[in-house]
Amino acid sequence: MNRLDRLDRRRALLAGIGAALAAPAVRAQPAWPARPVRIVVPYAPGGGTDVTNRAIAEGLGRDLGQPFIVENRAGANGIIGAEAVARSQPDGYSFVAPNGTHAMLRHITPQLPFDPIADFTPVAMLASYCFVLVCPANSPFRSTQAVIDRAKEKPGELAQGTADVASGYVASRFARAAGVDMTEVRYSGSGASVGDLTGGHLPLAWFSTATAMTLLPGGSIRALAVTSPRRSSFLPDTPCLAELGVGEATYTGWFGLFGPARLPEAITDRLNASINAVVQSAAVQERLRSLAVETYITTPAEMARTVAEDDQRWAQAIQEGTLRRG
Repeated sequence: MNRLDRLDRRRALLAGIGAALAAPAVRAQPAWPARPVRIVVPYAPGGGTDVTNRAIAEGLGRDLGQPFIVENRAGANGIIGAEAVARSQPDGYSFVAPNGTHAMLRHITPQLPFDPIADFTPVAMLASYCFVLVCPANSPFRSTQAVIDRAKEKPGELAQGTADVASGYVASRFARAAGVDMTEVRYSGSGASVGDLTGGHLPLAWFSTATAMTLLPGGSIRALAVTSPRRSSFLPDTPCLAELGVGEATYTGWFGLFGPARLPEAITDRLNASINAVVQSAAVQERLRSLAVETYITTPAEMARTVAEDDQRWAQAIQEGTLRRG
């Protein structure tokens, strides 16, 4: 064997050894999750989105063996927190947990720094809620029809309080469906309108089920209707808008979880399965029912369809004037 043959054999041997050494390194990649996972809630602490995610995050930590840390990054209708996740690596360690206004952002915000659909990977719906049309307990309104009748008698004089763009959309759709002219009074949050409503300075308001259920037991307000497609399990004696002939204003909000675009399917599916298991656990069920939100079992594809349907809803709302641009 000449010298060149010996060199070729040596190179082949070294290459084989290198490949053999490298192969275990590929197989030894740690399974996800190998370290704490961040869930960005793009709103202030203490709200329904925040509390819901904290309850579920505790269960995910137990189920998947790593802490799921909720981080509040509030501001600009959820844009700041969502943008942070949209720009993160799709490695399964950063997620955002917005509510149903997520797809709305592209329709109400000029120069939005991300695409709410293309820049995210839907993982699961966590829970849903509806709005409740309420009035003070001593109000003369005993029904939604009484509200409509008064609004027809005095166009533009009857005020309805709202707390965000979603409740504002519901208020506008309600007036449109009823064929009446009402005045929307936008507050900085539902808490800000409670005093005016219970003090008799505001005749009507649209509260989330979570807010309404904290006030109804005390007898300070009266529920007139809910925006869910069917009666809410939390308010079984309160009719839904569809029963009252104004189903055009039906609306169900949601809390969801999204990763950045191109999140690996294996991570998406594993996290989805864990979420669905956690929200069915007795402890989380009890906690979420105390927040007056309904839990759902969904696939990533179903969550994607929900967002796409919302996107169409908000586009139509802009055209008809029931949703205002920012």
